[in-house]
Amino acid sequence: MTNKLTITARILPDGHAIKVIGRDAWALRNLVNAGVGGCTPIDHPGPRWSHYVFKLRGFGFVIETIDEKHAGPFAGTHARYVLRSNVEILETTGDRRAA
Repeated sequence: MTNKLTITARILPDGHAIKVIGRDAWALRNLVNAGVGGCTPIDHPGPRWSHYVFKLRGFGFVIETIDEKHAGPFAGTHARYVLRSNVEILETTGDRRAA
């Protein structure tokens, strides 16, 4: 039996309960914890941030993508994802490691 992170949340003020599982739940937890500062794959390493955000948007979460430039030996751009929905976490089960 797996112990996948599962988050049940709702979009306020009157959304229904949404169950998010695994890496999608991990991404939602990171976005909620980050607040208006948002998350980047640089600050919160994850292999498929864009896909997690795509799937969370499919559940109805409003997530803004901000393109940012970065310097260094591999200069370029990266995305910052900011959760714009007001979300209430109803339940968290499974893997409870820090984000």
